[in-house]
Amino acid sequence: MCAPRFPATGPHGTRNSPAVPGVFPGVTTSDRATPETNSDDARRTAASEADRPTDTPASASGPAAGRRSRRRVRLVAAVAVAAVLLAFLPFVWTLASTAGHRHTAETVPDRPVALVLGAGVRSDGLPTLLLARRLDTAADLYFDGRVSVILVTGDNSVEHYNETDTMADYLVDAGVPADRIVGDYAGFSTWESCVRAREVFGVEEATVVTQDFHLPRAVGLCRSAGIDAVGVADSSLHDRRFATVYGWLREVPAAVAAAGTVLLRPDPTFLGDDETGVQDALADDAADTGGGRG
Repeated sequence: MCAPRFPATGPHGTRNSPAVPGVFPGVTTSDRATPETNSDDARRTAASEADRPTDTPASASGPAAGRRSRRRVRLVAAVAVAAVLLAFLPFVWTLASTAGHRHTAETVPDRPVALVLGAGVRSDGLPTLLLARRLDTAADLYFDGRVSVILVTGDNSVEHYNETDTMADYLVDAGVPADRIVGDYAGFSTWESCVRAREVFGVEEATVVTQDFHLPRAVGLCRSAGIDAVGVADSSLHDRRFATVYGWLREVPAAVAAAGTVLLRPDPTFLGDDETGVQDALADDAADTGGGRG
């Protein structure tokens, strides 16, 4: 009896790979994936997904993002430039508005009073170099007949710090008569010195004496306070280079503050009653010189 012959192919398998009944019809043992195979495939798929470049939205990169970045840079730069210009505007205005009122010691018009603004006292009780140079300039104006009286204004807010007497003593040592020197002990700032000179001491015309970096603001504030003020500057760059450069830099924010002061016009810390020291000194000078020199 002959053995039955199997067909080469059949509905459920092949001769070499017989079908496995009761599992997946038509799937042979060679087609079935083992658990190890599934795990390997999963790892390979995950690695492939990780290596695949991530699609970046068009809005986050490319030409559009570059344009937005450049616009932001330009905006920041424009704001910075505007801020610098605004900061310098009061300083430039101060320079321009007082240009016709600032002079040399040789060309300054005569005024009855020289207003010398304080600039500090050393620990040994002597004026700082900058203040001494201001006082030297004022003394020269007096001896040249450009002014008749010198009003020294400074800080004497504490017992052991007296700018005003220090300034007066220096002028007396330089040869200026003591009765031609008047002191203001409450000149705590440039504005307060100018306002007190006008409101307390009755000064209507004056020559302001200070360093060149300070002069535009000082003249501008005194004119805003109601004084017909001109100014003479001491150029301290040669002897005090660092202090002078720092003074010019400091004038930029100081001019901004001065603009606010002119608009708001605050009262001085101490206004007080009228003082006749300047008028008395002018009367004495007029009597001595037959009509006055300033």
